[in-house]
Amino acid sequence: MIQHKDMDDPRVREVIVVGGGLAGLSAAIYLGRAQRDTLVIDSGHSMAQWEPKVENYLGFPEGVHGEELLKFGRQQAQRHEVRFTEDKIERIEKGDDGVFVLHGKKSYHAKRLLLATGIFHRPPEIPGVKECLGHSMFFCKDCDGYRVQEKRIAICGANDEAVEYALGMLLYSPCVMIATNGEQPHWSEQHAAWIEEYEIPVHTVRIADVRHRERQILGLRLENDQEVKIDYIFTTRGDIFHTELAEQLGAKLDQDGQIVVDHCMRTTVPNLYAAGCVTPANCQMIIAAGEGAAAAQAINRDLFEESLRNHSLRRFREVQLREEETVPEGA
Repeated sequence: MIQHKDMDDPRVREVIVVGGGLAGLSAAIYLGRAQRDTLVIDSGHSMAQWEPKVENYLGFPEGVHGEELLKFGRQQAQRHEVRFTEDKIERIEKGDDGVFVLHGKKSYHAKRLLLATGIFHRPPEIPGVKECLGHSMFFCKDCDGYRVQEKRIAICGANDEAVEYALGMLLYSPCVMIATNGEQPHWSEQHAAWIEEYEIPVHTVRIADVRHRERQILGLRLENDQEVKIDYIFTTRGDIFHTELAEQLGAKLDQDGQIVVDHCMRTTVPNLYAAGCVTPANCQMIIAAGEGAAAAQAINRDLFEESLRNHSLRRFREVQLREEETVPEGA
């Protein structure tokens, strides 16, 4: 059967998705099923790869490796003729005709553009801790608080969020401390009062290294040679939002540096959408996937309405009437 996209300029994709994480893959699945000519450009740096066992994603009661989720998502999108390419987009511009031009190792053209470029969680600056990422060093208490019940937990940070993390972890374990790693605490008076009220120990000495065995943390060695035995670390150093491409196109960011979107994932730039952890959404994999689906639905609807305005759907229908069976037998 002839497809609507067969009549378009083959040099210009209907949709390009930048980012092959959960948001980008979810969008690609919906767009592929909607018969949209879709290309996913993936640099291979999804944060999902850091998660050796995702325990809170719907449909996986025993948990699933983050890399497996990515693999399954790509396979599902490819079933619907979504194309993938590995590239890192360095620059984007928008022509007078409204077409986006993306520059990486190659150049790409698209009518609609979805940015699902994600974030980077900054790990603590502690020697030896990176080997433990996703195994005994975590970023999100909502994702991983459940798995550290009744364990010894250190919160690395010196701000209000670190205090709130420590207080929140009391629901999972009675043994919680804050380690500022040599940074002077800069939490509020209210947060300082909570530390005192809930008797949360605070260590301000810089951490010399982390002792661990097979990615399981055993303890912290401070620069004053004090040894603190812990099992898990959570860090609150903050995130880096990958918004450079959106900024090149003039998209508005919020005060935290995230891309501003409406309920349909549209940015302030016409025909530019964003989804996942690069937006103000709570950074959870399943929420990112949901945003990707919402963005894809909006893109599909916008392209459909455009085809009515510019009569391209009528031209497509004329081809159908000429070349395809359009009336059910006996009708």
